[in-house]
Amino acid sequence: MVITSAEPIVVIGAGMGGLTAAAWLAKKGRRVVVLEALEGPGGLASGFSTDGLFFDAGPYILLDRPGLEWAFNQLGEELSAHVVLERLDPAYHVELENGPTIAMFGDLDKTAQQLDKTWPGAGVGERYSRFVKRIGRAYDQLRPLQYVDEPGPLALMRHGALRQVPLLLQPLSTVLARAGLPGELTEVLSIWTHIAGQRAQQAPSTMAFVPALVHGYGAYVPSGGMSEVPIALEKIARRAGVEFRYGAQVQEVCCTNGRVSLVKTQEEHIKTGTVISNASALGTYSNLLQGARLPAGFLRRLRRLPLQSPGVCAYLSVEYKHLSAPTRTRPPYLRFRLSREGLCRLLIQPGTVSDSRSDTARLLAPVSHAWAKKIGPEGQHHYLDGLLQESWWRSDFTRARAVAHLVPREWGDRYHLYDDSMNPVMTSRLMRQGRLPHKSPFVEGLYFAGSATHPGQWVSFCAISGVLAARQVHSQRDKNVQGKRTT
Repeated sequence: MVITSAEPIVVIGAGMGGLTAAAWLAKKGRRVVVLEALEGPGGLASGFSTDGLFFDAGPYILLDRPGLEWAFNQLGEELSAHVVLERLDPAYHVELENGPTIAMFGDLDKTAQQLDKTWPGAGVGERYSRFVKRIGRAYDQLRPLQYVDEPGPLALMRHGALRQVPLLLQPLSTVLARAGLPGELTEVLSIWTHIAGQRAQQAPSTMAFVPALVHGYGAYVPSGGMSEVPIALEKIARRAGVEFRYGAQVQEVCCTNGRVSLVKTQEEHIKTGTVISNASALGTYSNLLQGARLPAGFLRRLRRLPLQSPGVCAYLSVEYKHLSAPTRTRPPYLRFRLSREGLCRLLIQPGTVSDSRSDTARLLAPVSHAWAKKIGPEGQHHYLDGLLQESWWRSDFTRARAVAHLVPREWGDRYHLYDDSMNPVMTSRLMRQGRLPHKSPFVEGLYFAGSATHPGQWVSFCAISGVLAARQVHSQRDKNVQGKRTT
């Protein structure tokens, strides 16, 4: 048993939040040790190889480029110097069962023209354009709050965004209903709520910002796969002096007199007064803390939070029909399929963006966490088998076969997920209440990074959360130093 006596900051998990937090603090001169149960960085944003093919492992499919650029800039780095991003146009297609197929182009006017062809003489294109421009102005006003630790009323006032409070208090369904768009188009605009396993009636109004982002800022993916982002962050962190321990699963975070005192893995006990958990905040509170006194009411509320399942996924070896023909239109990178009942399905085709990945695709289907728990692993596999038998996703291929798969139980085992979940679902109610704070109000020296602390599911939001958590740590250190000087 190795006992580390020097007291570093310990980061649990080398996901996007943990990597950015570690790099930010190391660049401030702090000693940082990252403990990661897997053998490499990224968590659900990592990649893997099988059957001679490389795949993005997790359910992340698009990037919010402005948010990711902000996170890299906070590290003193330029995103473009580390990751090559490909802009998608169209960003995605949504195919409605027994209905139209809608392409979301980067160009707003082009999208509006398509809508007018789909609903001729109804003025849908003009109404859609007005909606996107209005919601885009709201996003521009609210965007600075993404980079604030606690975006409450004072932050809204400081950024001149108080007028957006009524919007923030509404569910997505209300926002879309007021746009006066056809029901089928409303379903298309609600597609991202399906990814979280919820309906528009429960989803927050901020989900309406996705079209504004696509038309205003563009939709991007890394040319080499989503794992290029955490790989770049790990290199930045290593150069700054961060120490990484891979294959090191944390067993306990010990607390003494209300503050963090020790982190235990099977091989090492690390004395520390500061821990940033990029593992699940729910799992940290429920399973890792030893010796902490947590309010019973808080734990009950925590365990009642609705959770988001990573869904079911088949990793495919494919051969495209027309990918190499320059005169033919390439298939879309993202093809959503929306049936009249149930959640969507999604075909992800990286070969349409990067020729180096033209022999792979992923078939992903979100499921509700409660449903996945109810039917168990056997039912989860049966559901995925049924999706593989569907014909709609095969139209772009001359050949396709599954070489790997993951269902919620397997996601949970492989990536050490809390209750086979990714994070709490961002519902309209949770948006109003606020997510878990970066600094624990119950345990001194305990901080959190990751999607449980930030209102969004993009990898960029996880990276932003790491910067915000690191700022909290650094700020607390300055307060402690100032307090000692005063004493």
